Amino acid sequence: MKVIYDISLFSSKKPIVLTQGTFDGVHFGHKKILSQVVSEAKKMKGESVLLTFYPHPRLVLNPDKNDLKLLSTIEEKTELVADLGIDYLIIIPFTQEFSQLSASAFVKIILVDKIHIAKLIIGYDHRFGRGREGGIEQMKELAELHHFQLAEIPAQDISESIVSSTKIRQALLIGDVQLANQYLGTRYVISGKVEEGHQRGRTLGFPTANIRLDSSFKLVPLNGVYAVWVCIDKKKYPGMLNIGYNPTFEENKWSLEVHVFDFSENVYHKQISVEFVARHRSEQKFDSPDSLIKALRMDEKKIREILQA
Repeated sequence: MKVIYDISLFSSKKPIVLTQGTFDGVHFGHKKILSQVVSEAKKMKGESVLLTFYPHPRLVLNPDKNDLKLLSTIEEKTELVADLGIDYLIIIPFTQEFSQLSASAFVKIILVDKIHIAKLIIGYDHRFGRGREGGIEQMKELAELHHFQLAEIPAQDISESIVSSTKIRQALLIGDVQLANQYLGTRYVISGKVEEGHQRGRTLGFPTANIRLDSSFKLVPLNGVYAVWVCIDKKKYPGMLNIGYNPTFEENKWSLEVHVFDFSENVYHKQISVEFVARHRSEQKFDSPDSLIKALRMDEKKIREILQA
């Protein structure tokens, strides 16, 4: 897959089949749409394209609101899309100026004049243009005007339960990562660099890697202890992740700490990612370090069973 950051550099002599949107999380419903884009492009002997935006439009249109939590960073989104067989990912910088393009201007300037689309595939609820003014009926008119094909994917074809990024966020915020994974069609992932912590885990016999998230807007599941797979240097290892404040030691500092099973290499300053499998328990305050160690041993036993590792 080729990633295009400057739309003026995009060029193709083949018919272009395209879909567009933020595609946060690249969930099951998104995959249905992207799969159809790839399939249609092959039928037309053309190329498949996803047009997306960075940063997220809400960060530009509502900069004073800091409550936005995203399911995927732009790097994670790129990786997820690449796995689906899309030929091109075009990332348009979302600016205040760009946000003022009317629905008709967006289609004419971006889709027709710059990308030269042959076919557009969009979901049943797709909105586009300034203030999300455009909908499916206007797109039908514009498709006829500019001579490109239009295919709408109805809700029932995406999912009987209508998968949405909102539903996935709600599941993660209550710690139901298994439901979120079901909606996503893959495991939920967080990524970041390992930074030095207090090294208290090492004294307890459970050394941990402290993860500093790549983005402050990345959604982190509910505090607690999770069964996870940890990706380090393109290899996956079983592990258990704690999200929270370490109440036993009354640190009052929120952190993400992962203990990787059967692993002893130095990972400071390395980029790692964590795939969530299940929430094992809530975070607890223990009477003593010895009580905590006993609990951690039980956690490891149970989590190895969950992961079958």
